[in-house]
Amino acid sequence: MTAARADLQAEFLEMPEGLRIDRPKVADGAALWHIAKDSGTLDLNSSYSYLLWCRDFAGTSAVARDADGVPVGFVTGYVRPERPGTLLVWQVAVDAAHRGRGLAAALLDGLTARVAEQRTITAVETTITPGNTASERLFTSYARRHGARVEREVLFEAGQFPDGPHDPEVLYRIGPLPG
Repeated sequence: MTAARADLQAEFLEMPEGLRIDRPKVADGAALWHIAKDSGTLDLNSSYSYLLWCRDFAGTSAVARDADGVPVGFVTGYVRPERPGTLLVWQVAVDAAHRGRGLAAALLDGLTARVAEQRTITAVETTITPGNTASERLFTSYARRHGARVEREVLFEAGQFPDGPHDPEVLYRIGPLPG
């Protein structure tokens, strides 16, 4: 990572007081599942998937812990195999008691900074369903902080989901990120 990139990243890593960013551990899987379930907006995956995510994708995911080490928020992601410079953010969720403090943005900045220390990341992608204003704001503000463009296109149409009614998933591609 260049010195300019490190300075830029450091500017955005302010965590709310009393909280810290950490890598998830398998023991955090249940807490992440509960936070996702209680969010009311995320597609809830099986509890098993959160355990696997904490084991297999801990390097590209982050958890926020309170002073007692209890998870209060998370961001899960992975590096796309066909685009190794792209970090796909799968889910972001914050416990209701900690919302409105900038925790999701700090987690996203912290995660991308950590991943960028290990590999070149030129873009961040995520999908957002129409009307999810909180996620739209989170990712467009991320793009502004990092001086990047946001491109949007429908990735999955509503009719492609086999398990019933589902809104379309709009791909947000943020980049290029400063190197």
